[in-house]
Amino acid sequence: MRRRTPAGVVVLAIAAVVFVGLPLVGLALSVPWSDLPALLTAPEVATALGLSLAASLSATAISLVLGVPAAWVFATTRFRGRSVARGVVLLPVVLPPVVGGAALLFTLGRTGVLGGPLYDLSGLVLPFSFAGVVVAVTFVALPFVVLTMEAAFRSIDPGFIGAAETLGASPWTVFRRVSLPLVRSSLGAATLLAWARAFGEFGATVTFAGNLPGRTQTLPLAVFVALESDRRAAVAISLVMVVVALAVLVGLRDRWWRT
Repeated sequence: MRRRTPAGVVVLAIAAVVFVGLPLVGLALSVPWSDLPALLTAPEVATALGLSLAASLSATAISLVLGVPAAWVFATTRFRGRSVARGVVLLPVVLPPVVGGAALLFTLGRTGVLGGPLYDLSGLVLPFSFAGVVVAVTFVALPFVVLTMEAAFRSIDPGFIGAAETLGASPWTVFRRVSLPLVRSSLGAATLLAWARAFGEFGATVTFAGNLPGRTQTLPLAVFVALESDRRAAVAISLVMVVVALAVLVGLRDRWWRT
Protein backbone atom coordinates (compact mmCIF):
# COMPACT_ATOMS: atom_id res chain seq x y z
CA MET A 1 0.00 0.00 0.00
CA ARG A 2 1.42 3.33 -1.04
CA ARG A 3 1.67 5.85 1.78
CA ARG A 4 0.54 9.39 1.18
CA THR A 5 3.08 12.06 2.05
CA PRO A 6 1.72 15.14 3.86
CA ALA A 7 1.51 18.17 1.59
CA GLY A 8 3.55 20.29 3.99
CA VAL A 9 6.40 17.79 3.94
CA VAL A 10 6.35 17.74 0.13
CA VAL A 11 6.53 21.55 0.03
CA LEU A 12 9.52 21.58 2.38
CA ALA A 13 11.25 18.88 0.35
CA ILE A 14 10.75 20.90 -2.82
CA ALA A 15 12.09 23.98 -1.03
CA ALA A 16 15.23 22.05 -0.07
CA VAL A 17 15.80 20.95 -3.67
CA VAL A 18 15.25 24.49 -4.96
CA PHE A 19 17.50 26.01 -2.29
CA VAL A 20 20.44 23.80 -3.31
CA GLY A 21 19.58 23.52 -6.99
CA LEU A 22 19.02 27.18 -7.78
CA PRO A 23 22.70 28.19 -7.50
CA LEU A 24 23.56 25.24 -9.75
CA VAL A 25 21.08 26.50 -12.32
CA GLY A 26 22.68 29.94 -12.07
CA LEU A 27 26.08 28.34 -12.65
CA ALA A 28 24.81 26.48 -15.72
CA LEU A 29 23.31 29.67 -17.15
CA SER A 30 26.67 31.43 -16.73
CA VAL A 31 28.67 28.81 -18.64
CA PRO A 32 30.15 30.09 -21.94
CA TRP A 33 29.11 26.93 -23.76
CA SER A 34 30.66 27.87 -27.10
CA ASP A 35 34.07 28.40 -25.49
CA LEU A 36 33.82 25.47 -23.09
CA PRO A 37 36.12 23.04 -24.98
CA ALA A 38 38.86 25.65 -25.32
CA LEU A 39 38.58 26.67 -21.66
CA LEU A 40 38.76 23.09 -20.38
CA THR A 41 41.69 22.13 -22.60
CA ALA A 42 43.84 25.12 -21.63
CA PRO A 43 47.28 23.96 -20.40
CA GLU A 44 46.83 25.22 -16.84
CA VAL A 45 43.44 23.50 -16.53
CA ALA A 46 44.77 20.24 -17.97
CA THR A 47 47.69 20.32 -15.54
CA ALA A 48 45.41 21.01 -12.57
CA LEU A 49 43.11 18.19 -13.69
CA GLY A 50 46.03 15.78 -13.90
CA LEU A 51 47.19 16.74 -10.42
CA SER A 52 43.67 16.35 -9.04
CA LEU A 53 43.24 12.91 -10.57
CA ALA A 54 46.65 11.67 -9.43
CA ALA A 55 46.25 13.02 -5.89
CA SER A 56 42.64 11.87 -5.46
CA LEU A 57 43.33 8.36 -6.76
CA SER A 58 46.38 8.05 -4.49
CA ALA A 59 44.38 9.33 -1.53
CA THR A 60 41.55 6.89 -2.27
CA ALA A 61 43.96 3.93 -2.28
CA ILE A 62 45.52 5.03 1.02
CA SER A 63 42.09 5.66 2.55
CA LEU A 64 40.95 2.15 1.66
CA VAL A 65 44.11 0.52 3.01
CA LEU A 66 43.78 2.38 6.32
CA GLY A 67 40.04 2.93 6.55
CA VAL A 68 38.63 -0.54 5.89
CA PRO A 69 40.60 -2.22 8.73
CA ALA A 70 39.77 0.70 11.04
CA ALA A 71 36.08 0.34 10.22
CA TRP A 72 36.26 -3.39 10.90
CA VAL A 73 37.86 -2.80 14.30
CA PHE A 74 35.32 -0.14 15.28
CA ALA A 75 32.41 -2.33 14.15
CA THR A 76 33.47 -5.62 15.73
CA THR A 77 35.81 -4.90 18.65
CA ARG A 78 35.13 -3.44 22.05
CA PHE A 79 38.08 -1.80 23.79
CA ARG A 80 38.77 1.05 26.17
CA GLY A 81 38.99 4.35 24.35
CA ARG A 82 37.13 3.04 21.30
CA SER A 83 34.78 6.03 21.11
CA VAL A 84 37.69 8.47 21.39
CA ALA A 85 39.70 6.66 18.72
CA ARG A 86 36.68 6.57 16.42
CA GLY A 87 36.02 10.25 17.06
CA VAL A 88 39.58 11.15 16.15
CA VAL A 89 39.39 9.25 12.85
CA LEU A 90 36.04 10.83 11.95
CA LEU A 91 36.96 14.34 13.11
CA PRO A 92 37.84 15.66 9.62
CA VAL A 93 34.18 15.21 8.63
CA VAL A 94 33.15 18.10 10.88
CA LEU A 95 36.48 19.91 11.23
CA PRO A 96 36.94 22.99 9.01
CA PRO A 97 39.34 21.88 6.26
CA VAL A 98 41.55 24.93 6.84
CA VAL A 99 41.99 23.87 10.47
CA GLY A 100 42.89 20.37 9.32
CA GLY A 101 45.46 21.82 6.94
CA ALA A 102 46.91 23.96 9.70
CA ALA A 103 47.15 20.92 11.99
CA LEU A 104 48.99 19.04 9.25
CA LEU A 105 51.33 22.00 8.76
CA PHE A 106 52.16 22.29 12.46
CA THR A 107 52.76 18.54 12.64
CA LEU A 108 54.38 17.66 9.31
CA GLY A 109 55.81 21.02 8.27
CA ARG A 110 59.57 21.55 8.06
CA THR A 111 59.60 22.85 11.63
CA GLY A 112 56.68 20.71 12.80
CA VAL A 113 56.58 18.14 15.58
CA LEU A 114 57.21 15.25 13.16
CA GLY A 115 58.16 17.17 10.04
CA GLY A 116 61.27 18.67 11.65
CA PRO A 117 62.88 15.33 12.60
CA LEU A 118 61.76 13.88 9.27
CA TYR A 119 63.53 16.67 7.40
CA ASP A 120 66.68 16.30 9.49
CA LEU A 121 66.82 12.57 8.79
CA SER A 122 65.82 12.43 5.13
CA GLY A 123 65.58 15.97 3.79
CA LEU A 124 61.91 15.28 2.93
CA VAL A 125 59.60 18.31 2.96
CA LEU A 126 55.90 17.51 2.63
CA PRO A 127 54.32 21.00 2.53
CA PHE A 128 54.13 22.66 -0.88
CA SER A 129 54.76 19.39 -2.70
CA PHE A 130 52.64 16.81 -4.54
CA ALA A 131 53.12 14.44 -1.61
CA GLY A 132 51.68 17.16 0.61
CA VAL A 133 48.61 17.34 -1.62
CA VAL A 134 48.11 13.60 -1.24
CA VAL A 135 48.46 13.83 2.54
CA ALA A 136 45.97 16.71 2.75
CA VAL A 137 43.27 15.10 0.61
CA THR A 138 43.72 11.73 2.32
CA PHE A 139 43.16 13.47 5.65
CA VAL A 140 39.68 14.57 4.57
CA ALA A 141 38.76 11.48 2.52
CA LEU A 142 39.64 8.73 5.00
CA PRO A 143 36.65 9.29 7.35
CA PHE A 144 34.19 8.64 4.52
CA VAL A 145 35.63 5.16 4.05
CA VAL A 146 35.42 4.49 7.78
CA LEU A 147 31.84 5.74 8.09
CA THR A 148 30.56 3.77 5.12
CA MET A 149 32.39 0.54 5.87
CA GLU A 150 31.67 0.57 9.60
CA ALA A 151 27.94 0.70 8.88
CA ALA A 152 28.35 -2.10 6.35
CA PHE A 153 30.30 -4.34 8.73
CA ARG A 154 27.71 -3.77 11.45
CA SER A 155 24.96 -4.95 9.10
CA ILE A 156 26.54 -8.39 8.53
CA ASP A 157 24.57 -11.28 10.00
CA PRO A 158 26.66 -12.55 12.97
CA GLY A 159 25.65 -16.06 11.97
CA PHE A 160 27.98 -15.96 8.97
CA ILE A 161 30.91 -14.95 11.15
CA GLY A 162 30.06 -17.57 13.76
CA ALA A 163 29.81 -20.31 11.15
CA ALA A 164 33.22 -19.43 9.73
CA GLU A 165 34.80 -19.39 13.17
CA THR A 166 33.19 -22.73 14.03
CA LEU A 167 34.78 -24.22 10.92
CA GLY A 168 38.17 -23.10 12.17
CA ALA A 169 38.70 -19.95 10.11
CA SER A 170 41.24 -17.53 11.53
CA PRO A 171 40.25 -13.89 12.18
CA TRP A 172 42.18 -12.83 9.06
CA THR A 173 40.38 -15.47 6.96
CA VAL A 174 37.01 -14.38 8.33
CA PHE A 175 37.80 -10.78 7.47
CA ARG A 176 39.13 -11.53 3.98
CA ARG A 177 36.93 -14.43 2.85
CA VAL A 178 33.64 -13.72 4.64
CA SER A 179 33.23 -10.09 5.71
CA LEU A 180 34.72 -8.28 2.71
CA PRO A 181 32.72 -10.22 0.07
CA LEU A 182 29.51 -9.51 2.00
CA VAL A 183 30.13 -5.74 1.92
CA ARG A 184 31.54 -5.40 -1.61
CA SER A 185 28.82 -2.98 -2.75
CA SER A 186 29.50 -0.75 0.25
CA LEU A 187 33.20 -0.99 -0.53
CA GLY A 188 32.45 0.42 -3.96
CA ALA A 189 30.40 3.20 -2.42
CA ALA A 190 33.19 4.01 0.03
CA THR A 191 35.68 4.14 -2.83
CA LEU A 192 33.58 6.57 -4.85
CA LEU A 193 32.83 8.79 -1.86
CA ALA A 194 36.47 8.97 -0.81
CA TRP A 195 37.56 9.75 -4.35
CA ALA A 196 34.94 12.46 -4.82
CA ARG A 197 35.83 14.06 -1.48
CA ALA A 198 39.54 13.99 -2.29
CA PHE A 199 38.96 15.28 -5.82
CA GLY A 200 37.04 18.31 -4.54
CA GLU A 201 39.15 19.22 -1.50
CA PHE A 202 40.28 22.85 -1.20
CA GLY A 203 40.89 24.12 2.34
CA ALA A 204 43.31 21.51 3.66
CA THR A 205 45.19 21.46 0.36
CA VAL A 206 45.76 25.20 0.08
CA THR A 207 46.78 25.44 3.74
CA PHE A 208 49.20 22.51 3.82
CA ALA A 209 50.37 22.15 0.20
CA GLY A 210 49.91 25.68 -1.09
CA ASN A 211 48.68 26.76 -4.51
CA LEU A 212 51.67 26.36 -6.82
CA PRO A 213 50.69 26.06 -10.52
CA GLY A 214 51.95 22.84 -12.04
CA ARG A 215 53.00 21.48 -8.66
CA THR A 216 50.21 21.62 -6.07
CA GLN A 217 47.40 23.50 -7.84
CA THR A 218 44.45 21.13 -8.13
CA LEU A 219 41.17 21.91 -9.89
CA PRO A 220 39.46 23.51 -6.85
CA LEU A 221 42.49 25.76 -6.38
CA ALA A 222 42.43 26.60 -10.09
CA VAL A 223 38.83 27.77 -9.67
CA PHE A 224 39.88 30.03 -6.80
CA VAL A 225 42.61 31.64 -8.90
CA ALA A 226 40.44 31.89 -12.00
CA LEU A 227 37.72 33.77 -10.10
CA GLU A 228 40.11 36.72 -9.93
CA SER A 229 41.69 36.46 -13.37
CA ASP A 230 39.31 34.62 -15.73
CA ARG A 231 35.75 34.18 -14.53
CA ARG A 232 34.78 32.21 -17.64
CA ALA A 233 37.43 29.61 -16.85
CA ALA A 234 36.26 29.54 -13.22
CA VAL A 235 32.69 28.84 -14.33
CA ALA A 236 33.83 26.12 -16.76
CA ILE A 237 35.95 24.32 -14.15
CA SER A 238 33.19 24.67 -11.56
CA LEU A 239 30.77 23.01 -13.98
CA VAL A 240 33.13 20.04 -14.30
CA MET A 241 33.36 19.72 -10.51
CA VAL A 242 29.58 19.84 -10.15
CA VAL A 243 29.03 17.24 -12.85
CA VAL A 244 31.57 14.88 -11.29
CA ALA A 245 30.08 15.24 -7.81
CA LEU A 246 26.51 14.83 -9.04
CA ALA A 247 27.43 11.76 -11.09
CA VAL A 248 28.96 10.13 -8.01
CA LEU A 249 25.92 10.82 -5.84
CA VAL A 250 23.41 9.72 -8.46
CA GLY A 251 25.46 6.61 -9.15
CA LEU A 252 25.51 5.69 -5.47
CA ARG A 253 21.78 6.24 -4.99
CA ASP A 254 20.82 4.14 -1.92
CA ARG A 255 24.06 2.15 -1.79
CA TRP A 256 25.84 4.41 0.70
CA TRP A 257 24.55 2.49 3.71
CA ARG A 258 23.55 -0.75 2.01
CA THR A 259 25.70 -3.84 1.66
